Amino acid sequence: MCGIAGIYNLNDEIIAPSILKSMIKIQKHRGPDDEGFYINNNIGLGHARLAIIDLSVAGHQPMTNENGDLWITYNGEIYNFLELRFELKKLGHVFRSNTDTEVIIHAYEQWGKECLNKFNGMWAFAIWNNQTKELFCARDRFGVKPFYYFFDGKQFAFASEIKALLCCPFIKKEPNDEVIYNYLLYNRLDYSDQTFFCNIKQLRQGHYLHFQKNLLELNKYYIFVFNSQVGQFRETVAKEVGQKFIDLLKDSVKLRLQSDVPVGSCLSGGLDSSTIVCLINQLLRENGANNKQIGARQKTFSACFEDPKIDERKYIESIIQYTGAESHYVFPSGEKLWQEINDLIWYQEEPFGSTSIYAQWNVMRLAKQNKATVLLDGQGGDETLAGYPGYFISYLNQLFFEGRLATLLQELFSQKKTLVFSINQIKRLFSKFGYRLPLKLRALSEYYQKKALKVMNPFFLKQYQSKKISRTRSWYRLNLQQELWESGMNSGLQTLFKYEDKNSMAFSLETLVPFVDYRLVEFVFSLPACYKIHRGWSKYLLRVGAKNLLPTKIRWRKDKLGFATPENMWLCNNKEGIEQIFKSTHFKAKNYLNPQSILTNLDSYLSHPNSESSILWRSINLELWLQKFF
Repeated sequence: MCGIAGIYNLNDEIIAPSILKSMIKIQKHRGPDDEGFYINNNIGLGHARLAIIDLSVAGHQPMTNENGDLWITYNGEIYNFLELRFELKKLGHVFRSNTDTEVIIHAYEQWGKECLNKFNGMWAFAIWNNQTKELFCARDRFGVKPFYYFFDGKQFAFASEIKALLCCPFIKKEPNDEVIYNYLLYNRLDYSDQTFFCNIKQLRQGHYLHFQKNLLELNKYYIFVFNSQVGQFRETVAKEVGQKFIDLLKDSVKLRLQSDVPVGSCLSGGLDSSTIVCLINQLLRENGANNKQIGARQKTFSACFEDPKIDERKYIESIIQYTGAESHYVFPSGEKLWQEINDLIWYQEEPFGSTSIYAQWNVMRLAKQNKATVLLDGQGGDETLAGYPGYFISYLNQLFFEGRLATLLQELFSQKKTLVFSINQIKRLFSKFGYRLPLKLRALSEYYQKKALKVMNPFFLKQYQSKKISRTRSWYRLNLQQELWESGMNSGLQTLFKYEDKNSMAFSLETLVPFVDYRLVEFVFSLPACYKIHRGWSKYLLRVGAKNLLPTKIRWRKDKLGFATPENMWLCNNKEGIEQIFKSTHFKAKNYLNPQSILTNLDSYLSHPNSESSILWRSINLELWLQKFF
């Protein structure tokens, strides 16, 4: 929605306006509609605005309250701001605009840090109290909106994007070796507050940061509790909770359709995005949505491929026929990927796990070309409802160790009818059970890691390899709900939100994610695990609840693709270009990678889709990222 930035000099050094302006200028794609600054001696706030609600000048930021005590720079959207505004007006607060930004200021003025628990939305903001000289920064419960920062004890700087922080002369650009190690070996991303840049951190989801009397306080404000039980499945209960889930999701979608600019939807043909599109269609029929901004027919945007193994047009077109929506397609290609890879890396700012990010990049550009400014999509459905095949393994794990053998056998038998395990899923199985297996079998779980070891510089590998066990053991979960929360909501979803934010903001688009409305998430995690996976079906809760909402073809769809791309083919078709990358005399990743080993084994990497080509992609991505930023 916007780009924010700020500098707070604890040593009382006066803020240099030129630095703050450069931090906003480099984020202009995030907010092309307006920009503003507030500088007062040793504090400076900046803002680049993408106007979504109240397009008037009254929404200009940084914004202050009526007496000028509080100043805010904010990125995000508070969906219940009208209710909070009404409550605050009754308490005597005076408003000068119709923006949610002003509601945040007065909510903080009234309730302090407790205001965070009253918000339903996504946010990253900083509030400066000019009277008490306090700086308060916060990020939403699930980390939808980004907040990066630097602090060395003397100077604190923050921004929506890392590249804005790199504009500060007091921040040294330096790769983070530990994060690079975990990326290359395990493809692990966003598992902590660390980034690929040393000394630049991300404020974790559900946390706030507070400076008072020059002392930094960093706290978690959102404490989440989940139901750890498998439970006893009852079909009548499944229907009841399924309907409640759909009702909550429908209200979440309705709240996110509040907009003064055109709205569209991402549509992959999967269960989650299809549900969003069908709910919007239902709201349009019921006059519960803003027809002016959606149009008589909602617009959908999809990435498609000529390869039938990953093309989802038959599912997309099923939803289009069912709803009458206006479809728009884009066909990403490997040729275009290599032409645009440097731009993609620049906007993403950190290495990414696969070329699926490029498919999403194309969808965002397609939406912009068709005049959409806001997009709804289905991110978060897999992480809350156990949508990925790997979560089925976590469920089997829990059933086994809790002695639920009858249910375990039932699920194993049902799995044969609903899903077929892939090599990657078998790999995940060994990874999960690996540390409990006999030593000879345990070696199987290390097979794919050994493939990754070949690409790495042996000196770099030796430096970090001894730390491997302590970093990976914590990922083994014996409980489905815990696995969903820890690896899904706390890590995997953070990465997906990051990709989506940077891809959408590259084209000045705002993306909204109804599946992570906190009311919906808390409801889903309050239920026993048996209502998420049942008789081999993932997302059982959604499938049952959407009985009168989705076509049967979609509701009981078996396969799971996501933003799949023909990654291996794209790599094979650019073999010559890849060789040039690793043969270059200006190769920058020599401290991390073994280019000669990569070249020697290149044909092997290219002939093994998914497993070894993924390792190759990470190596390429790391080198190109280093070239771009160092």
